[in-house]
Amino acid sequence: MLVDVIKGFMTGVCASVPLGPIAIFVIQKSLSDGHRAGFLTGLGATFVDTLYSVLAIFALALAETFIDEHQTVIFLAGGLVVMLVGASMLFRDPFRKVAPDTGQSYSVADFLKAVATGFSNPGAIFVIFALFAFFGIELEPHDFRVAPVLLAVSAGSVTYWFFFSLLFSRLRKKVNLGTLLWLNRILGAIVMIIGVILLAEGLMRVIFR
Repeated sequence: MLVDVIKGFMTGVCASVPLGPIAIFVIQKSLSDGHRAGFLTGLGATFVDTLYSVLAIFALALAETFIDEHQTVIFLAGGLVVMLVGASMLFRDPFRKVAPDTGQSYSVADFLKAVATGFSNPGAIFVIFALFAFFGIELEPHDFRVAPVLLAVSAGSVTYWFFFSLLFSRLRKKVNLGTLLWLNRILGAIVMIIGVILLAEGLMRVIFR
């Protein structure tokens, strides 16, 4: 049991490591609004990873079928969501009312944006499944180890995002607001480009299917 829990924890950490739109969003929130805002955003990714872990255990075949049948809609909707998040980061000045030594601001909207961004990449479920295979986690839905392993996956993801957001929130105290604003714009542009690519992929599927 302990070995399975450790494997689940490592799965949660490894699933969070790839640098994608959510990670960039967490960096932006950590730099602009502090640790709690960045961490709350990271929890959105944890929610999605945990849900995908449940699907990987209980309904992988069903999830694969759904993704295959609705890839175009997923790319179009997901690309639009990611593009809008990137545009918000690019064109909004999050530092307008923030001084380097002020308190931190955060909202549930950050969490929800991260969840929406996470769902824009349903291929992440295959990352979870691959990690389960890599760490040798073999579970059946009725297995008594399912709940502890899922909790461990969530704990691994939470731990990763806690320290990830903490690292970048510390950086905000070492650079001036002008630098932070340009970093924010660059990160927003990157996220926006990812969204445009996803949207373009969806449009290509509509045009050439």
